[in-house]
Amino acid sequence: MIDLHCHLIPGIDDGAPSLEDAVSMCRLAAAEGSEALVATPHQRHPRWWNSDARDLEQRLRRLREAVGSRPHLYLGAEVRVDSAFLDDLEAGGADAPLTLAGSRTLLVEFPRQPPAPDPEEIVHELIVAGWRPLIAHPELLPWLSPDLDLLARLVEQGAGLQLTAMSITGNFGRRPLEASREILRRGLAHVVASDGHGVRRRPPGLAAARREIERRWGE
Repeated sequence: MIDLHCHLIPGIDDGAPSLEDAVSMCRLAAAEGSEALVATPHQRHPRWWNSDARDLEQRLRRLREAVGSRPHLYLGAEVRVDSAFLDDLEAGGADAPLTLAGSRTLLVEFPRQPPAPDPEEIVHELIVAGWRPLIAHPELLPWLSPDLDLLARLVEQGAGLQLTAMSITGNFGRRPLEASREILRRGLAHVVASDGHGVRRRPPGLAAARREIERRWGE
């Protein structure tokens, strides 16, 4: 398994608070069957801008050295979408949002509460510009998760949807559980990731969610 969304880099957002915790997260994920993880610090978030890609790369390099060869670690970001997102992305440069592991896929996070940029406009513009948007945890967004027709249109436009493992296993409560199940029933999900934030609070690990999906919908 590959975990495409995990807050591993220590001390820069609400994820791992220390290098020791980050190493423990990596070992826990590996023990659950994850061969690779993409470290996805918050970017463009009001509290955690994290625009310095070189700094993020250096921090991830130190984590790699501490972890060793398993699991493999790659750099990405969970990029908050706001009114200036598309303009900043087009401008490029050293402060441009990071993609997942150097690919053309952007893990994009819409705000939990409205107002939020029009997701159809965002997805359209990203696709036209040659990006592939992967929408982070739509089942956790109260304004987005009930609108399955909108989610279907976003997927039809070319977006991917990333569900969170703990939503699927019911750890986040009934509403995210039911929303994630409905997204899976409709065949709209593309990725399950841990969105891990720590060793005890929101730990990484995909095994339980994989078993639940296999039990309900098949391998």
